[in-house]
Amino acid sequence: MQAGCGANKRCCGLKAILLSNIFSMTSSHAKGWLADFLLLAAIWGSSFLFMRLAAAEMGALPTAALRVAIASVFLLPIMLAKGHWAALRQHWRPVLFVGVLNSGIPFALYAFAVMHITTGFSSILNATVPLFGAVVAWVWLGDKPSLSRTVGLAIGFGGVVLLASGQAIFKPNASGIAPAWAVLACLAATTCYALAASFTKKHIPGLPPLVTATGSQIGATLALVLPALWFRPDHWPSVSVWGSLIAVGVLCTGVAYFLYFKLIECAGPARALTVTFLVPVFAIAYGVLFLGESVTAWMLLCGAVILLGTSLSSGLVKLPGR
Repeated sequence: MQAGCGANKRCCGLKAILLSNIFSMTSSHAKGWLADFLLLAAIWGSSFLFMRLAAAEMGALPTAALRVAIASVFLLPIMLAKGHWAALRQHWRPVLFVGVLNSGIPFALYAFAVMHITTGFSSILNATVPLFGAVVAWVWLGDKPSLSRTVGLAIGFGGVVLLASGQAIFKPNASGIAPAWAVLACLAATTCYALAASFTKKHIPGLPPLVTATGSQIGATLALVLPALWFRPDHWPSVSVWGSLIAVGVLCTGVAYFLYFKLIECAGPARALTVTFLVPVFAIAYGVLFLGESVTAWMLLCGAVILLGTSLSSGLVKLPGR
């Protein structure tokens, strides 16, 4: 499913708007953490759009590989300037591995998914990350959820089932691929995110976030380089596609990591986690504005059910006690 030239031109304006506000919003402490919170949600919401535009011409694996490669080139000088090379050299094995699990595989899966389902649909499925995170932490780390969180898990996964059932996911679309495969790819990606979070907590404690961010992108690049070369396109990508790749690599990965870690420092991890709930709002809006995607009432209703379950399962919202 390819986006038209008009969509690419309109996205240039989106990239300019986001880039022009990064430094002004992040440098002003007077505005507090809310400005960073909203900007991060807007940036991560745009990642689905940029991946769609790039993958339509490049393919899923080359798009994912170039995304993490560009992010690595962006983050590495910053990490070296901060004097963190020794930390990465000491813990390079688990850091590079978590990059494959947390970036390489999920980015490839989402690049495939957005070619066959709408960016809004895929972003709603992405909001289930805390759901899978709670399940993995329960099974792997023994972090047994409370009754409130268990109810949230049931509600959240029920919302996913309802969302999928409201789509013709088993009938091949214009690309010849049944959307069910794209849905499964999104859910596999969120599972990878959840596994990576528990792996990081268990095997990479106490490392500076910039070390984990940079090393993980390098690990993902090393894992994807050969598959990407094998499935490389037979033509040189257009200028607009390169713009989308640079945007998703620098803006949606490199800058987004910086904002996310800054948000954790200023507002705490619990508040930082809630940015996941706002990302689909921006992703859906971008899809409607720049790709002409449609949004149904059923999609919005199921998205609300998923977000309710996610907020309960992550402990951000609790059922009233007896």
